[in-house]
Amino acid sequence: MERIVAGILAHVDAGKTTLSEALLYATGQVRKLGRVDHGDAFLDTDALERERGITILAKNCSCEYNGVKINIVDTPGHADFGGEVERVLKMVNGVLLLVDAAEGCMPQTRFVLQKALQQNLSLVVAINKIDRPDARIKEVIDEVLYLLMDLGATDEQLDCPMLFCCGRDGTASLDPDVPGTDLIPLFDTLLDTIQPPQGDPEAPFQMLVSSVDYNEFVGRIGIGRIQNGVAKVGEEVVVCDWHNPDLKMRGRLTKLYDFQANGRQPCDNITAGDIVAFSGLPDVTIGNTLCAPSQVEPLPFVKINDPTVEMTFSVNDSPLAGREGKYVTSRQIRDRLQKELLKDVALKVEDSPTTDSFRVMGRGEMHLSILIETMRREGYELQVSPPHV
Repeated sequence: MERIVAGILAHVDAGKTTLSEALLYATGQVRKLGRVDHGDAFLDTDALERERGITILAKNCSCEYNGVKINIVDTPGHADFGGEVERVLKMVNGVLLLVDAAEGCMPQTRFVLQKALQQNLSLVVAINKIDRPDARIKEVIDEVLYLLMDLGATDEQLDCPMLFCCGRDGTASLDPDVPGTDLIPLFDTLLDTIQPPQGDPEAPFQMLVSSVDYNEFVGRIGIGRIQNGVAKVGEEVVVCDWHNPDLKMRGRLTKLYDFQANGRQPCDNITAGDIVAFSGLPDVTIGNTLCAPSQVEPLPFVKINDPTVEMTFSVNDSPLAGREGKYVTSRQIRDRLQKELLKDVALKVEDSPTTDSFRVMGRGEMHLSILIETMRREGYELQVSPPHV
């Protein structure tokens, strides 16, 4: 089966998750259309995501249309989670850029579009929420073209197809004056514009790890797109790294998972061009390359932007210490922060001069506040300093 990989990028609240849900619903992968504002979106799996109505972690899902498997990567819109966007761009062949029909191009639209153009990815633009009473579609089209020119887009990128969507209703149209009735124009445009992955299934196995997950039963789970060859359960691989030539670690793939709809299905082998999750390598991290032992060759990984805000996390030494959490020691807090580093490429943690506090650096106040709230819900008790640049 042919396959393509598309990332959905946009500013906050442009409708990325809602449109992803509509794509799954239109192809029969889910039985009802989830709503972000109702807290029942299938792709917002985290409790904090459902409560706040935002996407924090990039999600992989897939659907089938006309015999082609479309892998979709739903990304966060907030600048604080820009690290999620940067790393998934190595997995995709093209991007669907969403722009709100009323708000137009926003600062984060510029950021994500610039990252996509730097990677020279195929581009499809969708003006979303055209049903809004304050929609100004013609002006927003001009804003998008001005932004593309400002970012130095090539002629081919400037000539990218533009669609007009309403994610909530599950409609898309190629004409701004004629409302759509379904998402077929969007599916057809994605298949026409985004090229299938160029990998060679006959070549030795090669894959870049773009994301890391954790499961209590199987431990560390790596996620990435297979560049060349075929991944098979039980096969020996060598882990290497573009930025660390000394790393040469051997291991076996004990389990493979294919992304079907909004879940993962265990499978025995997956071929080049597909996104796969695997377990069996306890020390694998984002940016590593998995190779066949016969040909060890690391793949380049994009440099992640540096953090901008820092806070000091320390042991709670107030008179009420130990009343709320069950993990209160500096060793437990350190272990939890080290675990977070494994899956959050935009976070940095350093020891401070004292043994019971740590410097935690992230992309913004919201980035760090999500980490603090997650730790609090897991039973960690700590005190934090005010954030500073």
